[in-house]
Amino acid sequence: MVTLNTVPPSISCCSSSSGFDAGPPVPVPKVGFFKLPRSNGGNHAKLSLVQATEESTVATTNGRVAAVSGENAHQMATNGKAGNIVWHKSSVDKVHRQELLQQKGCIIWITGLSGSGKSTLACALCHALYSKGKLTYILDGDNVRHGLNRDLTFKAEDRAENIRRIGEVAKLFVDAGIICIVSVISPYRRDRDACRALLPDGDFIEVFMDVPIEICEARDPKGLYKLARAGKIKGFTGIDDPYEPPLNCELALPPKGNSCASPCEMAETVISYLEEKGYLHA
Repeated sequence: MVTLNTVPPSISCCSSSSGFDAGPPVPVPKVGFFKLPRSNGGNHAKLSLVQATEESTVATTNGRVAAVSGENAHQMATNGKAGNIVWHKSSVDKVHRQELLQQKGCIIWITGLSGSGKSTLACALCHALYSKGKLTYILDGDNVRHGLNRDLTFKAEDRAENIRRIGEVAKLFVDAGIICIVSVISPYRRDRDACRALLPDGDFIEVFMDVPIEICEARDPKGLYKLARAGKIKGFTGIDDPYEPPLNCELALPPKGNSCASPCEMAETVISYLEEKGYLHA
């Protein structure tokens, strides 16, 4: 049984002096109370405050009550382990956000061996784009493992999950109209390709730091190669775990002879690509 106490419905957002067309009136969500099953030790049913939209229906799963809008009720889906879920669209979408930022959201996925300069390029690129008034965010492989992916190891299956999560988060940044710079070894081709498949064609820009392992190991900024060679780190990419280089990346940045281009030079190469493809304009 459902009892709804509604508030005055339907106010509209009118056009302002800024010239922004707010579109059709936006109804105020109605507030109601659903009567939930009694608890074992109580005599009174608990009331739970929820929001319900016009023509809402009620779905109950495992004793929990959820409000689903009438127009979306037929779009119930199961995704992975989650069932009875509905995608909720906003009237402000990616196009609006890109117009606001005057840029187009995309992923710049920087891949390569440890010590190849991924994070260095990411920071240089972020700084260069910031100086141009463009909004970016870096998802660095080590940084992400401090929080979101702190529960993952470096086993093959956890590495795959690590990349999957990063790809999904990067996709959200793209939807926000932000240029998301991902710097992560991502050694397996199938995992990078799966992230590419999350986005429309062109929005995933793979940048391969094509630096030989000899140069990376000579740099060894974190001392990891030394530990791997001593057998203190197992499954280290390039030593006893494979790195699969991209086959069709958008950009490859190899060294020039015995030296590598400066971070600023590499950043300018990536920016030139973004300008050519129209990502620095809405």
